[in-house]
Amino acid sequence: MPYHGVDYLALDDLLTEEERLVRDTFRRFAEDELMPIVAGHFRAGTFPKWLPKKLGELGALGAHLHGYGCAGLNPVAYGLIMQELERVDSGFRSFASVQGSLAMYPIWKFGSDAQKERWLPRMAAGEAIGCFGLTEPDFGSNPTGMRTSAKRTASGWLLNGEKRWITSGGIADIAVVWAQTDEPGEQDHKVVRGFLVERGTPGFTTRDIEGKFSLRASVTSELIFEDCALPESAVLPGVRGMRGPLSCLSEARFGICWGVIGAASACYDEALSYCKDRVQFSRPIAGYQLVQQKLVDMLEDISNAQNLALRLGRLKEAGKLRPAQVSLAKRHNVRIALAAARNARDLLGANGITDEYQAGRHSCNLESVFTYEGTDHIHTLIVGQDITGLPAFE
Repeated sequence: MPYHGVDYLALDDLLTEEERLVRDTFRRFAEDELMPIVAGHFRAGTFPKWLPKKLGELGALGAHLHGYGCAGLNPVAYGLIMQELERVDSGFRSFASVQGSLAMYPIWKFGSDAQKERWLPRMAAGEAIGCFGLTEPDFGSNPTGMRTSAKRTASGWLLNGEKRWITSGGIADIAVVWAQTDEPGEQDHKVVRGFLVERGTPGFTTRDIEGKFSLRASVTSELIFEDCALPESAVLPGVRGMRGPLSCLSEARFGICWGVIGAASACYDEALSYCKDRVQFSRPIAGYQLVQQKLVDMLEDISNAQNLALRLGRLKEAGKLRPAQVSLAKRHNVRIALAAARNARDLLGANGITDEYQAGRHSCNLESVFTYEGTDHIHTLIVGQDITGLPAFE
């Protein structure tokens, strides 16, 4: 049966015609081209090499950016794209999210005209792949402690350090890398700057992370810099300090808030269909009280997440969205998606641990989404500080 989505509260009525058209386009693409191949890629631990250019053709890469070949869609339409991609697999959404919000966005927002002209049209078309180098082996939740350094030289900069857990790192043509410079900053802190590091630059190597049980249909890598010499033109000139990378994270987290609704909806839809067909004792298991409770819990959570994401989209479109509001939504929506995947796996019984069904794959993937782009704990503290005015990070 074709997938028609989960919309118990008739939220489609609140979408524009263009938003529904974008959603339906990517829903068909997900159903026709991604769903048939995802289990094989997840099992093999491979990323479909054809996907970037196809997403480029469809306008998914940097879809919320304007100019340079980008689609220029509004935030809700962009969110709906992320939703439909993650309905298939979090790894596919992660690729599009990193490409558009973590690699293209900082170039679009903070780059020079030459950097924008050189990279954004190719990245929008899926002809060049980008990654975002912020997290380090010992510094994830506390990026201000980063050890990657960039020192001035007579001809530019010398980059040293290591980044880890980098989506698309092993296949990226360009890496947006954040490093502490030797420039003096406020209160004796060094200044963080962004650098564009091209694949093939001497001193820059990558190493893929193997043995993952999560995000297996996505490339996750280490970026290693050993006396990597960069010209002055490699610096993103439009930003200094942590405002740069943190603004990129807010962009990506917004997409996650939408994407995980797709994963939760896939799990709910699969569990509902299975429970109506699966007969135990005298009737379909959907007729038993405890099964109905799980299904209703899932539907209630998804409906709340949809309302939250839609409100974020309208606030973003109006220029009123605050990072703490995104943190609240990321925290809530990932939690309910992970709960939906676990409940679906339970309702599917032993079938839920096979890749013939989706629940197990989504459950594994969402464990990573629960942690990356700010852990659940970190988002709790961000919102806590916002409502109390008191930081509790130390």
